[in-house]
Amino acid sequence: MPDDLPNSDVATMEPTDGKTPVVQFDNVSISFDVKPVLQGISFAVERGQTLILLGPAGCGKSVLLKLANGLLKPDSGTICVFGEDINKLRRREMYAMRARIGMVFQESALFDSLNVEDNVAYRLHEEQVPEEEAHKRVVEALKFVELETAIDKFPSELSGGMRRRVSIARAIISNPDLILYDSPTGGLDPITSTTIIELVMKQRDVSHTTSLVVTHRLQDAFMLATHRFDVSTGGMQPIAKDGPNHGIDPGMKFLVLNEGKIVFHGTTEELVHSDDPWIKRYLE
Repeated sequence: MPDDLPNSDVATMEPTDGKTPVVQFDNVSISFDVKPVLQGISFAVERGQTLILLGPAGCGKSVLLKLANGLLKPDSGTICVFGEDINKLRRREMYAMRARIGMVFQESALFDSLNVEDNVAYRLHEEQVPEEEAHKRVVEALKFVELETAIDKFPSELSGGMRRRVSIARAIISNPDLILYDSPTGGLDPITSTTIIELVMKQRDVSHTTSLVVTHRLQDAFMLATHRFDVSTGGMQPIAKDGPNHGIDPGMKFLVLNEGKIVFHGTTEELVHSDDPWIKRYLE
């Protein structure tokens, strides 16, 4: 069937039922210029879960996110998002799927010629949301990232951390069912990095959004695993170590890549207590 069907003929993708994984990779491989980048990747992310992707630079973490968003196609294997095999989706169906996904790029990827409001509202403008409603939603998203005073500024007037916060506001503007974070703290100083991780945590704990988080910073990963966002205080707090989960968020999982292959997939406790020599060296 052709891609250019009328909108009325394009079925809206069904919501995740809570049992079907939000993201599922089954034996996925991809190569660039005959060089293997990812090999035999299989994992699933359940609804409401946060999966932290770790591994050395160049191991395929960002490529994995692009595969999950349909920006790249695998050479082999199956990728299902919201229960749909994305390799079989027509163009309009792919757009419908991506409308349910928020993406935060490492370099923010803001449009230099647009101010903050228009950057954050970009997807709403594409969807022809009325201007008054779009403005209201932009203000709400900017308040969430504590940046509403910058609504009229341009990216060139913002610091690196502020640009990253605008990128998060843009990602959450449509209340996505899945957020993909590609090194959200990359290139930022430690204090600013903590601010960004707190926002990732806030989105996780307030909206319970399923997410995949690529990071090069182990401290960011373990902060997400051992802290929660406290709405009453408006900040993050350590999870009580005398509680049922011994100070660790049970909804967190880790996936560690090395040379394009999965070397670990499991819980925080399983990761820190791994006997694998390579994992031990990596964590040190």
